[in-house]
Amino acid sequence: MTPILTTKLYLPRLRPNVVRRPRLLERLNEGLHCKLTLISAPAGFGKTTLVSEWLAGGSRPTAWLSLDEGENDPVLFLTYLVAALQTIAANMGEGVLGLLQSSQPPPPESILTALLNDLTTTLLEQFVLVLDDYHVIDTKAVDQALTFLVEHLPPHMHLVITTREDPQFPLARLRARGQLTELRSADLRFTPSEAAEFLNQVMGLTLSAEDIAALERRTEGWIAGLQLAALSMQGHQDVSGFIRAFAGDHRYIVDYLVEEVLERQPEPVRSFLLQTSILDQLSGPLCDAVTGQQEGHARLLALERGNFFVVPLDDKRHWYRYHHLFADVLFAHLRAEQPDQVATLHRRASVWYEQHGSVADAIRHALAAEDFARAADLIELELPAIQRNRQEATLLGWLKALPDKMIPFRPMLCVGYAWVLLSGGELEAADARLQDAERWLDMMADRREKPEAPSAEMVIVDKEGFHRLPVFVGVYRAALALALGDVHNAIQHAQRVLNLVPEEDYLGRGAATGLLGLASWMNGNLELAHRTFAAGMASIWMAGNLSDAINGTIALAEIRMAQGRLHEVMRTYERSLQKALEQNVPGLRGIADLYVGMSEFHREQNDLDTAMQFLLRSKEQGEHTGLPSNRHRWYVAQARINEVQGDLDGALDLLHQAERLYMRDLFPNVRPVAALVTRVWVAQGRLGEALGWVRERGLSAADDLSYLREFEHITLVRVLLARYKSDRTDRSRLEAMGLLERLLKAAEEGGRTGSVIEILMLQALAHQAQGDISAALVPLERALSLAEPEGYVRMFVDEGPPMALLLKEATKHGAPAWGAGNAPNYVRQLLAAFDKGEDRMPVKQNVIEPLSKRELEVLRLLKTGLDGPEIASKLFVSLNTLRTHTKNIYSKLGVNNRLAAILRAEELDLF
Repeated sequence: MTPILTTKLYLPRLRPNVVRRPRLLERLNEGLHCKLTLISAPAGFGKTTLVSEWLAGGSRPTAWLSLDEGENDPVLFLTYLVAALQTIAANMGEGVLGLLQSSQPPPPESILTALLNDLTTTLLEQFVLVLDDYHVIDTKAVDQALTFLVEHLPPHMHLVITTREDPQFPLARLRARGQLTELRSADLRFTPSEAAEFLNQVMGLTLSAEDIAALERRTEGWIAGLQLAALSMQGHQDVSGFIRAFAGDHRYIVDYLVEEVLERQPEPVRSFLLQTSILDQLSGPLCDAVTGQQEGHARLLALERGNFFVVPLDDKRHWYRYHHLFADVLFAHLRAEQPDQVATLHRRASVWYEQHGSVADAIRHALAAEDFARAADLIELELPAIQRNRQEATLLGWLKALPDKMIPFRPMLCVGYAWVLLSGGELEAADARLQDAERWLDMMADRREKPEAPSAEMVIVDKEGFHRLPVFVGVYRAALALALGDVHNAIQHAQRVLNLVPEEDYLGRGAATGLLGLASWMNGNLELAHRTFAAGMASIWMAGNLSDAINGTIALAEIRMAQGRLHEVMRTYERSLQKALEQNVPGLRGIADLYVGMSEFHREQNDLDTAMQFLLRSKEQGEHTGLPSNRHRWYVAQARINEVQGDLDGALDLLHQAERLYMRDLFPNVRPVAALVTRVWVAQGRLGEALGWVRERGLSAADDLSYLREFEHITLVRVLLARYKSDRTDRSRLEAMGLLERLLKAAEEGGRTGSVIEILMLQALAHQAQGDISAALVPLERALSLAEPEGYVRMFVDEGPPMALLLKEATKHGAPAWGAGNAPNYVRQLLAAFDKGEDRMPVKQNVIEPLSKRELEVLRLLKTGLDGPEIASKLFVSLNTLRTHTKNIYSKLGVNNRLAAILRAEELDLF
């Protein structure tokens, strides 16, 4: 577990001689009815002091978190967030911390969902959470996590953020909704009366009203400038002359005044200030270790008493920090005056932090000292914890800070680097790092055979981990080969791992066995793939890697779907969901993906309400939570539902979002999103775009067939048939029919019944397009006999009126091939699904044309007061698509603006 630095959780103690600012305190109190208070201003405007004063006079419990650059890692950020909340409710978020410490923590939104649920049941009184210095956060993932928190903030929680620059939040939306209170530089500047109180009472000067006014004008009420000026003036005889001597912007004032302050300090104090400027946090023992002196604690107390820029971080005066602006200038002076000392000071800090259990800080200072050997040693020892906690971003930052030439001599860092690169899809770079590790394995083998061979300059710190190096390399090699489509080598590497690891190594055996199952899947050997992959996932479950096992459920279900075994697909999802829920881990990563799969099953069976409920349940887990490689699946599932509802433009918008989110992983991409887009184009009659996709993919009816391109080739058939209907040229029809025959043979041989049903349907439609109904009924009857036991519905209904006509013909002619089963009832069920008109909802007759379900949804949102972009975001459509829907609504209601549409809809009782 990453150790918590408790000083980051202390509410700064209010100084006894602080300038009281009732006008700002009233603003803060008034803002408590909002979700968020944002205090945004440059350094030195008293943001933290103001919030401390406000909280000291309030009655609400407060959780405080002082941020630093380490919290750019989402896992660390959320860990500290929970720790801060636990200062007011000790048991808050215990389950969440367990998730964060797992080997594969769920996405931030899932963690926050669990935390928010905990907040609503555990902590019932009104409270405040303060995030101080948020400007140090520059990671999009943390910004997105906090945006999610703000959007779903419970009513008894108020968030305060202090920052030097505005965070990447939807501030405009919060302003428009009246959910944001803001204080900025203009609000925080000292007024002339506040400046007078600060200079004469707090800082102990006796300035005239004229001098105070001049100084206030020079600094423009900037608090840090006034404080530096006051420190500089102490001992000056000609105060008025001093005030007239400086002017300019803040940077100039700081440089000038800090020099004045430094020059007036005794040499021991000045040296202490410069040497400790490398530290983000200061304590007596740490300062002693860095400076080599023994008076660190006394120095810090004296600096605080002297109103220097020292901020206490706990209530026992053990930890402090310099004001950031002051520290920046001190460090600039250190580099200018003692450049040779900087590395030494950082190295001393690194040693101290290592000895006191803060490895991340030890690594950071070692890197700052450019003591790369020390940093690399520390990183290698920390690798298991980093991988267990899934802190890829942190590890990648450390490794990139090391010299490139150092990594190849450290095999454990090589495989750690390969792991991070594979996770990010950087396959070539991952291959290079694995080659570096393999060279050492080869060299070690040579030395065993030839002991007289010279020793290499290999560096190993984690000797226990090094014994497992062949297993790490083998698993990553197999994974890399699969990602590159090299099935043969993937099998070879995975088999080698199985030969290396003992039976009780569930994780190693599970990973290798699972990779073998994926290799069989890529080869189209579905039954073997399912059997092998299921065995691998069983081992992964036993190893405790729950999220990996849940993710494996998707592969098992996809295989069963290809085999046409719909009911087993659903059972697969239900069993996995039950096992996951039995773990009683809130927001377990991957559960949202199971809900998406269950939605797709219900969509196929034409139960659209249940399908939507599962998608909404998936969304409620977080922002389409689940493993990152699966995020696109939610959009695909929603797009398929939009197609059923007749909203093809909305479906395309969702599919384009899915394309952008798609991440290449180890699962074969057997249903490419671009092919789904092409099918929508065909349905819209956009034959030009569809043919463009065919050319781009290099597809032709004469291609060699493979399982991995089967979906694309079936899509090609749809394009050819659409072209035949457009130009009636026999060539397109003949190419389509010939390709269908070959596809059918291949799918039957591979046991891919799902594809067989679709191919048979397309054969029927091809015959129908030529006018040969009797020929069309032959493949149709066979498709129905295969589909009926599994309950396929949308497979047929999505083909639209041509399929409805064929089914009606089938009922007229009878179907001897169906035997004595329930096929006639099945056909009637399909025809009933056509007759339901799922894509339309009736409205009163005095509307020129009924509104579709999607248009009614847009109409309801128009009534809410949301603006256009917000409505489009809620519906997951583009602004142009929304405008099309709105235009249609106005036309059907006979109005020409939003208000008139709402009034007309109320008259018609459409809400």
